[in-house]
Amino acid sequence: MLLWGRAEKFYPMANSKKRYENRKYLEYVAQKPCCLTKAGVYSHSHGVQVHHLLKPWSGVRGMGLRAGDQNSIPLCFHHHQMLHTKFGSEAKFFKSFGLHEDFGQQEAKRLWEEYNDEVDTDLPF
Repeated sequence: MLLWGRAEKFYPMANSKKRYENRKYLEYVAQKPCCLTKAGVYSHSHGVQVHHLLKPWSGVRGMGLRAGDQNSIPLCFHHHQMLHTKFGSEAKFFKSFGLHEDFGQQEAKRLWEEYNDEVDTDLPF
């Protein structure tokens, strides 16, 4: 960044939070069926991809940055492509299937809580 004619480096604020990352959780989400199947919508059999929410239920997402891993849902390849290319907005995408516009946030939160319940039951104490 140029500031008063000289180059300055940009340093993130000290209190900024890093994006939450959890590879095991992403693998857990990827094993689930397309979340639209659960909602009664026909899902295509091209495999499941993990979609990071554009409007996360937990935390924030910066410009050009992906939401934390706890803000992800399983979508089949067809629906994932449709969301990004045809709709571009999760609210419009889910409404087109007759679902509430915050269906993705609700589903991501439910999956996160379900995952944490399973992890907690594996503890020996």
